[in-house]
Amino acid sequence: METVELVFKTLQDSEAPLKSAEIAEKAGIEKKEVDKAIKKLKKDEKIFSPKRCFYDTSK
Repeated sequence: METVELVFKTLQDSEAPLKSAEIAEKAGIEKKEVDKAIKKLKKDEKIFSPKRCFYDTSK
């Protein structure tokens, strides 16, 4: 599974917004890769930031 898809799925499966470090830990990938994926997902408007440094899917 591609990193972007993995980050998105991790956020979808979460009950609450997550920090990038928490996403990295749950998905088992490096934080810098998560940060790149978050940037792309935000650009595509698939995720948003309900508060600073936390991310959630656009449900």
